[in-house]
Amino acid sequence: MTTTTVPDIDTLRIGVLCGGNSPERPGSIASGEHAAKALAGAGLNTELIDVADTPVAALAGRVDVALLGLHGLGGEDGKVQGALETAGIPYTGSGVLASALGMHKPTCKKLLVQARIDTPAWVVIDPTISVESTLSVVRHSIGHPVFVKPSSGGGSLAAGIAHDDVQLRALIEETKSDAYAEYMVEEYVQGIPCTVGLVEVDGRLTVLPVHDVESRNAFYDYEAKHDPDLRVEHCPSILPETATSSMQYLARRVFDLLGAHGVLRVDFMAGANGRNTVLEANTLPGLSQRGNLATMARAGGIPYPVLMQHVLRTAFTKPGYLP
Repeated sequence: MTTTTVPDIDTLRIGVLCGGNSPERPGSIASGEHAAKALAGAGLNTELIDVADTPVAALAGRVDVALLGLHGLGGEDGKVQGALETAGIPYTGSGVLASALGMHKPTCKKLLVQARIDTPAWVVIDPTISVESTLSVVRHSIGHPVFVKPSSGGGSLAAGIAHDDVQLRALIEETKSDAYAEYMVEEYVQGIPCTVGLVEVDGRLTVLPVHDVESRNAFYDYEAKHDPDLRVEHCPSILPETATSSMQYLARRVFDLLGAHGVLRVDFMAGANGRNTVLEANTLPGLSQRGNLATMARAGGIPYPVLMQHVLRTAFTKPGYLP
């Protein structure tokens, strides 16, 4: 399906895939709309496609390449990637395996531990055991405070901090209302949230400047991520160079560990004691013009329309076989 020869993008019918039915649909719509506008503004033949309305199988013969602006379950976890493989449509970013590994946080964290890359301690909530048993496991293996979040999800949706057993019990009880999602309890590391973007530029992987953020809320939650008045951002980061260099090095290691391709964003927590711990990896980072990836690219000298064209070209630079 893929080739190392990048075609003239001026001749391509580009489908920007976004939307879908995951809880992260609003962010995906924003990513798709901004990316499509930038590509169309550059004179490229671009169509915005909501995968909630148009199945991937219907795109064969309609588009020559898919730029993925999808987020969350069904779009970021390898499923759409697999459908595009089957349809024979080149697509941007990572393949099926790296997408699935990056999306499922417990599996990704197991790989990080095996590679001796620091990540907060965690346990997966087992719905078949009692809440009391879960509290005991967390108390003895992690301690408080902890962070509860979906095992596969982003945007800090359905997430929260628990400082004691009472708060943790309440968060665990809330997860029971979501019968289809797996949740995890993670060590809460006090510090500054940071992220590092990586994007392929002219065939070479470029590590972008570190972005850090101070949230005015209890943590960098969904509200703070979507309201500029609730956060203070710095890009390039104002953290010491030793910290930012360490995060950039680790981000490249995570990219290689997952077998990612083309573009990746790795999220960190920079602790006050010098600890830089990996929180998660995003194989389909947000593509909106005001998002973290675009902000880091601008700090690295890459204007947004050019960034979208670099992302587009990653569809044609995959190896002949990518799991």
